[in-house]
Amino acid sequence: MNRSTIRAAFALTFALTSLNGTAFAQETLKLAAGQRGNWDTSVAEVGMRGGIFKKHGLNLEIVYTQGSGETLQAVISESVDIGVAVGIMGALSAYSKGAPVRVIGAETTGAGDLYWYVKADSPIKTLKDTDGKTIAFSTRGSSTDGVVTAFMQQYDLKAKPTSTGSPSSTLTQVMSGQIDVGWSAPPFGIDQLDKGEIRRIATGNDAAVFKGQTVRTLTTNVKTLTTRKATIEKFMKAYRETIDWLYSSDDALKVYSEWINIPVAKLKRTRDEYFTKAAVDPDKIVGVEIIVKDAVTLKFTVTELTREQLAELIQIPPR
Repeated sequence: MNRSTIRAAFALTFALTSLNGTAFAQETLKLAAGQRGNWDTSVAEVGMRGGIFKKHGLNLEIVYTQGSGETLQAVISESVDIGVAVGIMGALSAYSKGAPVRVIGAETTGAGDLYWYVKADSPIKTLKDTDGKTIAFSTRGSSTDGVVTAFMQQYDLKAKPTSTGSPSSTLTQVMSGQIDVGWSAPPFGIDQLDKGEIRRIATGNDAAVFKGQTVRTLTTNVKTLTTRKATIEKFMKAYRETIDWLYSSDDALKVYSEWINIPVAKLKRTRDEYFTKAAVDPDKIVGVEIIVKDAVTLKFTVTELTREQLAELIQIPPR
């Protein structure tokens, strides 16, 4: 083999090593996320498909659940490293009972994206018409569970809260008459609303205790936070970068559209009409002083968490 051949082989080997260096350095994080395809729960998926997490040396393995209750249990049992869209009340409740859960970011602030609806021909016009009727939430400990619990107290309802899982399974139950009042979140249900097949009777912001406050969180468990703190910090950097991308470029919406098979126009409408960028800002749990009081009122915790407990529970990596 002559010198030129050797140099060419060396150059090729170096190039391949450089190209694959990132892949060799990839760390894997396992995620559980509630409600596949919802705008707020799709940040990590879109960022992964768009190459942002790979750029930060991360590979994500994402499984989807029927809601916060399932997601939180996966985090607590250490089946996954991070839980996406865990209801704030569920997180507070679990922590107060000694579960090794930690909050590493806000996932959604405000509850205007959540809505409750009935079939177009239903006699139910408002929440006050639901006495003796079934009203849906996803799973125990979820943001929808918290909102429905707040509805029951705020409006003195005599409805029957019922776990129905995802928006799609809930819609099936409403349209078949199994459930009187369903729940959903964009982009799901927009077509049915536009066609007049269903009627919206309330939004999450009609529950006064959730309006303007953080309702869903990003969580991890103590073991992951303790042993993989630097990896969690990388995850949060990539997560923030993905949010910036989603709100600055329709290219992100194209990636989202190809994954979930929903038109870009509908995703853009979801973003522009239902989710401000501030609503998915992960850097602050908004209204925590009020949230701990509401958790007691709504019976998610027995007593208010102290400042020391909140400092232990909420550990958001800095930018």
